[in-house]
Amino acid sequence: MKLSIEDVVMQFKHDVGRALQPEFITAVCHALGHVWRDRQLGPVTTIQGFLLQILHGNIACSAVPRLLGKAVSGEAYGQARSRLPLELFQRLLVELCSRLDGYISGQTGGSDIASGCWMAQAAQCQTVPALQQAFGQPAAQASGCGFPVAHLMALFHVQTGMLLRIAAAPMRTHDHTQARRMHEAFAAGDVLLADRGFCSYWHLAQLSQARVHAVFRIHQKQIVSFRKGRMHVPPSPPFPERRDMRGLPTTRWIRWLGRRDQVVEYHKPSARPKWMSTELWESLPATLTLRELRYRVEMRGVRTREITLATTLLDSTRYPAAELAALYGRRWEVETNLRHLKQALGMDILHTKSVEGVQKELAMFAIVYNLVRVVMMESAKYQDVAPDRISFTDALRWLRAAGHGGELARIRVNPERPGRIEPRVLKRRPKKFPLMKKPRSELKQLIESKKLTP
Repeated sequence: MKLSIEDVVMQFKHDVGRALQPEFITAVCHALGHVWRDRQLGPVTTIQGFLLQILHGNIACSAVPRLLGKAVSGEAYGQARSRLPLELFQRLLVELCSRLDGYISGQTGGSDIASGCWMAQAAQCQTVPALQQAFGQPAAQASGCGFPVAHLMALFHVQTGMLLRIAAAPMRTHDHTQARRMHEAFAAGDVLLADRGFCSYWHLAQLSQARVHAVFRIHQKQIVSFRKGRMHVPPSPPFPERRDMRGLPTTRWIRWLGRRDQVVEYHKPSARPKWMSTELWESLPATLTLRELRYRVEMRGVRTREITLATTLLDSTRYPAAELAALYGRRWEVETNLRHLKQALGMDILHTKSVEGVQKELAMFAIVYNLVRVVMMESAKYQDVAPDRISFTDALRWLRAAGHGGELARIRVNPERPGRIEPRVLKRRPKKFPLMKKPRSELKQLIESKKLTP
């Protein structure tokens, strides 16, 4: 039994599913000025095929016509997909995420401390010159022997795991240069969690200007001292010789909130980053008042034993240190979310062969991922458990069979496993073939000249 967009969308509330209804897709195409002929693979059918392709693990284009029940070739489907404007996919994702905002609020009831997580990851692309030039590849790989690697940045909602934003950049891109692309997803009062790669003065200042709170892990090179009334390195001359200031923090101590909990003042660095515009740099405030706190991690099997945070949540009564520590502990959930994207959905290898195609593929991955998350939340409500207890893989299987009359109450519930420890090892032995260190054309010549065993 072939699936359709209606079969998938009918499983969700109207506000969430409307972003994928055929009428909305057609209306967006008309609004974008996209013109198409009356053929088997129109925009609605092509989007439907792309959705099913990702749902089934990003399978080959040649298999999609069978899922659609269309007598067309895989090449025809690929060409139809390439004809669709990138703005269509972006508009569908934005529409879905905007409708998820209301859905999320209704499910979680709002919270003072919970909004989003940042995470940067990598994904392999196809070996074509355009992608090589756009994204680059690891320096250790010889030219023609590896794959282009895209630097991905994603924004997840902490409580629900929804994917709100995803973007691709060249592999050798620092997270700071791409962070502003996600800021439009925030509303005043939101709280952003991120690791120490995002903890910089400019990032904290921009979030503060937008009235968005931050809970970041402090970079390992940042000197932090919790001594009362301690000295600090002044932001500008005159000050004593640098050798007399070694080991001192650059932040000015203001007051204590606890044994390892304090309010400090950060000073704007004197040097502007090369990638930042002069206008943006000059718009940042000269100082920031932040809170620093440090806590120990007592969980067995955890490598990090001590974590220092910087946050704009200064009220220690409303935001106790223990709650902030527990909140930052949830940042690791983003790793699980990315595993679902890259392994369960197959986003670790992107199959399109153009930069625009990669962006379309990422948008569709985000749409499918969020649909699976909605299934998990609805099933959790039926079974009266926390949404993160619902199996992502089983919810994905249920969604693949949408329209077959399956029950949400039958989706697998994972057991509670707090403090679960698993070794980072591979069980299956890889094939004993050497790594490809020369282009394929050269290796074929060596085989033909009998200098290399096939």
